[in-house]
Amino acid sequence: MNDQARSIGRALKLHGFLLGGILAVMWGLELVDLYALGGALDAYGIHPRETDKVAGIAFAPFLHGNLAHLMSNTVPFLIFGWIIMLHQVRDFFFVGLLSALVGGAGTWLVGAPGSVHIGASGVVFGFFGFLLLRGWFRRSVGSILLSIGIFAMYGGILWGVLPSQPGVSWEGHLFGFAGGVLAARMLAGRDRRRMAREKAAAVQPAMSI
Repeated sequence: MNDQARSIGRALKLHGFLLGGILAVMWGLELVDLYALGGALDAYGIHPRETDKVAGIAFAPFLHGNLAHLMSNTVPFLIFGWIIMLHQVRDFFFVGLLSALVGGAGTWLVGAPGSVHIGASGVVFGFFGFLLLRGWFRRSVGSILLSIGIFAMYGGILWGVLPSQPGVSWEGHLFGFAGGVLAARMLAGRDRRRMAREKAAAVQPAMSI
């Protein structure tokens, strides 16, 4: 096995460890909540405009209403999260955290009074928004093709940002998506600055001769 193959193997193991670890926390919490606590953890979700429960913004992505709810988030979380990790692992964490923060804060600000919002779907929509708009902001052929492919396969979930289904946190979807788009713009700017520095560094020796 050559060095490149070993490097790829280490990267894939890291991806599996990180994604599996996060999902293990979600599933562990849900199983304990369902079978030991009677759903009591759900109360730690996002309570719109209740200042004493603003910490729910941090807890909500790890809490789910039932196993079906958790399963519906698990598959896209794995797929979108891994695609982002293939570029850079740190991008996965940046996009996830920004999506959770923007999605949670937006839900806390505009959600219906008396409602409680839980679930990782805001982060999932953030991942989706990032992958969908990344090509537009980066202006690279590969990223644009990836964005087109993501839209072709999963574009239908965009309906989730509209208030069309009772009991579904469209606010979390909408603001989570917005967080992902913001992350795409910020990271594309970082990438462009890095490429500009690398290009300048490559040209400099030729200019000094």
